[in-house]
Amino acid sequence: TAIPVFSLRSADDFGVGEFYDLKKMVDWAAATGQSVLQLLPINDTTMLHTWEDSYPYNPNSTFALHPQYLNLPAAGVEAGQEYNELKEELNALDQIDYERVNSAKLQLLRKAFGQKFKKLSATKGYKAFVEKNGHWLIPYAAFCVLRDMNGTPDFSKWKGFAKYSKKKVAAFCEENKSDVDFWCFVQYHLDLQLSQVCAYANSKGVVFKGDLPIGISRTSVDAWLYPELFHMDSQAGAPPDAFSADGQNWGFPTYNWEKMAEDDYAWWKSRLAKMSEYFDAFRIDHILGFFRIWEIPLWTKSGLNGYFNPALHYPAQELQSYGFDVNEFDLFIQDPRKQECYHPKIGARNTPAYAALDGYRRSSFDNMYNDFFYHRNNEFWKEKAMLKLPALLDSTGMLACGEDLGMIPATVPQVMENLRILSLEIQRMPKSPEDVFVHPAKYPYLSVCTTSTHDMNPIRAWWEEDRGVTNQFWQIILGNQGEAPACCESWICRQILEQHLWSPAMLTILPLQDWLSMDSQLRREDPGSERINVPANSRHYWRYRMHLTIEELSAAEEFNRTLTDMIAASGRCQ
Repeated sequence: TAIPVFSLRSADDFGVGEFYDLKKMVDWAAATGQSVLQLLPINDTTMLHTWEDSYPYNPNSTFALHPQYLNLPAAGVEAGQEYNELKEELNALDQIDYERVNSAKLQLLRKAFGQKFKKLSATKGYKAFVEKNGHWLIPYAAFCVLRDMNGTPDFSKWKGFAKYSKKKVAAFCEENKSDVDFWCFVQYHLDLQLSQVCAYANSKGVVFKGDLPIGISRTSVDAWLYPELFHMDSQAGAPPDAFSADGQNWGFPTYNWEKMAEDDYAWWKSRLAKMSEYFDAFRIDHILGFFRIWEIPLWTKSGLNGYFNPALHYPAQELQSYGFDVNEFDLFIQDPRKQECYHPKIGARNTPAYAALDGYRRSSFDNMYNDFFYHRNNEFWKEKAMLKLPALLDSTGMLACGEDLGMIPATVPQVMENLRILSLEIQRMPKSPEDVFVHPAKYPYLSVCTTSTHDMNPIRAWWEEDRGVTNQFWQIILGNQGEAPACCESWICRQILEQHLWSPAMLTILPLQDWLSMDSQLRREDPGSERINVPANSRHYWRYRMHLTIEELSAAEEFNRTLTDMIAASGRCQ
């Protein structure tokens, strides 16, 4: 089952899912024959203390855990009447109130810190945690204090601390010891609670699959500590495609892979080592980023102004041999780091400059364009990926799964197969452009198959998006004639889920919303309210929560019996 931690709902929560909820999910998973729970990123994303921090792929630290996942009483918060009243109010909300939840949690934790820290700080467990994690923990704690003191995570505005200095930060930590200790206190309890949950899951035969975001925030501890590892003058994104005519701009700085290679990718290995303390498998977000990234200059927001990095650029002399003037800027983009080197603009064929070309030069440009975007760089990107991925994968025992959706060069699946990285297979996003859909029976063994991801509508809402597409699915995949039903009825959902369970894919991991879709009594009334993220909206509020509690889910005997029987029949039982 795939479900974000923040989306979990139990009777013990404080308005948001918590690490301790995972124990109850483990019990449910084990009881129904499941062995994997897949989560979204769980790192701290606190930047502005507003709902915009709800985006889980923009962490302020790639090591620190998010304070919202703490169970407060277990961290020393007294559960008095006022606490319980607020807890009940927040937990009854249909969606997460990110700002109220996090503000209240931090306020209560500060009170508990004042009462409990002196005794805790003298314990062997706390001292061992700080010693083991100090390389990221102390800078993170200082970052949090400076962020709140300055009212911004943008460290370029921190005057004397705009550039990280170990000596200056050490002095700052001494001067602000109590505030720094608070954040260490919070991280200690987060680590303690999640470690307990992981041990419990393993005792039940259940593992957690984590999520490794491809980007890091330009206002993060990582960027503050190691600016030389990142190209802070650029932004990562994705080129235009059928879903986004302008492309995507994620805002993250891109990686300086050459610099990272100098110490054999120590930052990456440390990051993966931390992740492996909690997870046995992980999803590599946008694995294509290890081959090449779509880089966008800081001066623009549009992905149309981006270019591949790295890439085999065209030297000015080569372009001139094709009959092109490098000053034809509507057709080419100059590489910002290599003089006299150019990339064809990805949107060039929609420009007046292209329309003005004579027939010969238009044909010449088309050949160059198609070669550059679909052929010229493929082996080059493969070589670049093979310089990085083996070193990173060899440093961890976690099972690697790659998110390989979108415009993927042919060399990507070759590398993934060679390195035994599981691919991601989605029925409505076939890898072959010739297919409208793909039947799960055709998936490769080294893959993870799923009905939908957090960036897509779950089955029922997708069913109602486009009647033409739904009718095709109804006929091609489900083998029916005529018009598809107006809504995706529970028996249809079950048929789709069974196709996925019986797939030859190594792992079938389905969103909880899609599991529930096959039960007309349990599933949510409004299919449209089940979506977690809308990628086209960069300011989306990530606040989806289960509409029933885990306790209610575990007590749904008929549904759980059906689920258990389906899993056992498919041969996927533990």
